Amino acid sequence: MTASPIQAIVLKVHSLCNLACDHCYIYEHADQSWRSRPALISGETIRQVARRIAEHTVNERLDSVAVILHGGEPLLVGPTRLRHICAELTRILSPVTTPDLRIHTNGVRLKREHLEIFREFGVRVGVSLDGDRAANDRHRLDRRGRSSHDRTLRAIELLRLPEYRHLFLGLLCTVDVANDPVTVHDALTALDPPRIDYLLPHSTWDNPPPGHGEGTPYADWLLKVFDRWEEQGRPMPVRTFASVLSTLRGGPSLTEAMGLAPSDLAVVETDGTFEQADSLKTAYDGAAATGYDVFRNGFAEFLEHPGVRARRLGLDGVSETCRRCPVVETCGGGLYAHRYSTERGFDNPSVFCADLRAFVEGVAERITEHALVPATTDHRELRLAQVELNRTLLARVNTTLAGSQEWDAAWRLLVRLDSDEAVSGHVDTVLAHPYQRVALHRSLDGPTDLPRLMAATTAAAVLAGVETTLVWQQPGPEVHLPTLGTVRLSRPGRLRFTVTSDGFRVSDARGDVPSDLPARWRPLKTLDLPGRPRIVIDDADPYRDCYPAPVSAPLGPGDLMLFRERLRAAYEVLHRTASGLPEGGDTLLTTITPLVAGAGLRLGTNGLGALGVAVDFEPEHLVRELPLLGRQSRLASLRQVADLTVAGSVAGRLLDEASEEIGRAAADSPGRSRARALERARNALNRLGTPLGDQLTENGTYLVDELHREWAGLHG
Repeated sequence: MTASPIQAIVLKVHSLCNLACDHCYIYEHADQSWRSRPALISGETIRQVARRIAEHTVNERLDSVAVILHGGEPLLVGPTRLRHICAELTRILSPVTTPDLRIHTNGVRLKREHLEIFREFGVRVGVSLDGDRAANDRHRLDRRGRSSHDRTLRAIELLRLPEYRHLFLGLLCTVDVANDPVTVHDALTALDPPRIDYLLPHSTWDNPPPGHGEGTPYADWLLKVFDRWEEQGRPMPVRTFASVLSTLRGGPSLTEAMGLAPSDLAVVETDGTFEQADSLKTAYDGAAATGYDVFRNGFAEFLEHPGVRARRLGLDGVSETCRRCPVVETCGGGLYAHRYSTERGFDNPSVFCADLRAFVEGVAERITEHALVPATTDHRELRLAQVELNRTLLARVNTTLAGSQEWDAAWRLLVRLDSDEAVSGHVDTVLAHPYQRVALHRSLDGPTDLPRLMAATTAAAVLAGVETTLVWQQPGPEVHLPTLGTVRLSRPGRLRFTVTSDGFRVSDARGDVPSDLPARWRPLKTLDLPGRPRIVIDDADPYRDCYPAPVSAPLGPGDLMLFRERLRAAYEVLHRTASGLPEGGDTLLTTITPLVAGAGLRLGTNGLGALGVAVDFEPEHLVRELPLLGRQSRLASLRQVADLTVAGSVAGRLLDEASEEIGRAAADSPGRSRARALERARNALNRLGTPLGDQLTENGTYLVDELHREWAGLHG
């Protein structure tokens, strides 16, 4: 399997267009290869492309793959051929993966006839529109010089009809700083699209964009749109903004145009040739070419092409100037094509470099909350803040799932439990379970994880000892009650969970209760230690696989007992020494999950309190590493509820470094290694004083002062 396989294929089904946009990278820029290609893709090419995609999804074990029908203008193929293309892709791909079919169009020719085909095959539709009529007509005229605006709006109105709304993917707008940004944005949001994407005009150092070298006009334009979007309450996602917001908080890039994520896109032209990203056509003639085609080559060979590999190198793939830049993890050097110059090839920053930095820093300052929050100063408040995050997610999930008979019953029960002070803490216990957040996030998009939410509600009722009955459709043979354990069913299907004051029973749709229910129940083991909350040893949660190493299968009784006793031995040593743990740090961990042998100790990614521990760990290893992991977990959890630094600044990395080195020094005996750790910590803390002190919020300043006190104590 490839570390980063191709996930999206842009499939050119027609190489001509019915508009004459003067900013088009296909017809108006350096590469004119469209002239030598067939206007219409053939049936045999469609089938071979589908076979290659199917081969790739099998080899890479992809659950889904996106195929974007593109052009030119893809609707020029006509409804009959369009249906044939969708049918062939679906026929060949469906047995091995879930085809995510999409089409990108200017919308001029879109009719109900097309939308019926798209509804049949689940094809989602993206439309290009540059704003209001004046903005759109500045570039997007047809071949007779006429406006395309009204015809595009008619297409969007069709997509907004109830029967087609689910097919509407969003709007794509190319930025022109000559247009008023707020007017453009308001024109687009008035159409209520599911998503908007703003793209910088394709340019290079040889052919810079309008206004280049005159301040930061593109950053100024985008920041005005960002402010308007915030003022509106973020009514829909804007992909450029979402990507910047994500990477500033340490998340993934969400667009090829920014960030360091490897490119996962391939282009197949109407003649079956493989090409790199279309945007490269703006650099020079042949820049996107690979020399490969679907008849002789597969995606594995495409991924090995030098040009493709260059776009998958992350930080190593950007220029030296970019590697030194504080916003590189968010900007990523900009779109690869925008870095080109005849003199240095692609070894340059983006021609939009100044704009990208100003935009990222402008967003970072706008979203940073500087005030001190209780979670920074009190570990108990940090736990409460993490639970509050999950409560917020749960409220959003209820908005999504409201109307489902099963969920409405669960929601009423949760409200009843939460309203009773005597048992409301049990709702928090289940919500705070680290693996619960995955199900909440997944449920924001629909009812896929409803069985998990029903099981979590049942777990809260069992903990509270409140009598109730919940009914739902269970797709698998096991029901995992978070923090409690797993019930093995006779068969999947509709089940009824009845909770009593002293336990629960499970019955199927006919009301049959298994006579061997106790044997079907596998409770989770806990580690109970004096002076701290219990730790759950969770080796069964279906969402526990959130570590940088594989989790183990559920342990047998003997292995589980041995694992628990080794944990107990390690904690007894740890609590005698308390080496390197900040005050209260030993109470943040609530859940330990066994990992495969040799995996060591790993932090989970689903919020506060999860730790993965290899089944063959040595107690002295846990004693040595847990304080450091506890520090990392605290900082990671704080960042989910508070701003420690201006978003995306280098101060965040220095704060991590200082904390880790002080933790190492605290765990070491006096000697050279301890002295070196203290020296590295002092250097990081000094840099956080000046000149980077203004990058700290009040929360970050509090933590730096805390680290200074720790450093002084250890040094003294």
